Amino acid sequence: MLYILLSICCSVIVSVMLKLAKRYQVDVVQAVMWNYVVAIALTWLFFKPQLVNLQAAPVYHLAALGVLLPVLFVVLATSVRLTGIVRTDIAQRLSLFIPILASYLIFHEHLSWLKIIGVVVGFAAIICSIPWQKGGGKATAGSWFYLLIVFVGMGVIDVLFKQLATFKSLPYTTSLFIVFILSFVCALILFIVKLVSKKTKFSFPHILIGGALGAFNFGNILFYLKAHKVLASQPSTVFTAMNIGVIVAGTLVGLIVFNEKLSTLNRVGVFLALAAIFVITYASY
Repeated sequence: MLYILLSICCSVIVSVMLKLAKRYQVDVVQAVMWNYVVAIALTWLFFKPQLVNLQAAPVYHLAALGVLLPVLFVVLATSVRLTGIVRTDIAQRLSLFIPILASYLIFHEHLSWLKIIGVVVGFAAIICSIPWQKGGGKATAGSWFYLLIVFVGMGVIDVLFKQLATFKSLPYTTSLFIVFILSFVCALILFIVKLVSKKTKFSFPHILIGGALGAFNFGNILFYLKAHKVLASQPSTVFTAMNIGVIVAGTLVGLIVFNEKLSTLNRVGVFLALAAIFVITYASY
């Protein structure tokens, strides 16, 4: 569970940075582009990926992740602008249903009744943790499509990373290196399009912002993959603990750093999330 905890910490820090980015009018596409430059450098520095036997690489999985990762950043920003933070948050958190379903249909995982109870409690925690009565704003016509992309995209990314972690012909660090390169290329194309259409300008501070984002983004994905390798026979444990853990950590950061207020329902959600993590962990061992 240590890898899951480390991944949760990195994920929450990335979320905090994106929240601050909106406040300080940071160009998300430009920051995401530099984020992948740093992620590529860190992967090469720490793991020295061997670019051999690439003919056996899962091309479709790598290509899908290379496009989904940067594009989903942009979709998330658009979804927040058109539908509000609350609706987008719901779509992100409920995407947990997709990898859990994949645990049964794709990975053929056997779940005990105790773990099923933990998952159900976790779903209840997710629903209770959402600030139903605050924020969100009015959704514009057709904006539901962005929520659908967020929901499906987040779930598919989780499943694809699980499959990369279990792929034996190519080391997962090499796969990760290739994914980061493809993601950078995709983000670069998006940035060039915005630059040519004069919707953004090159800004040196974005290199620093993207660099910090890349370091934590690298840690998030790396530890997430390691958790899947350690708990290869229990993908739903990783899926559920990761998502619920982010909620708990995010709530604490919101209270301490951003002085956010919690309703009674939100407090119940935090308690249920902690209970769910305990039940799922106990059932796993």
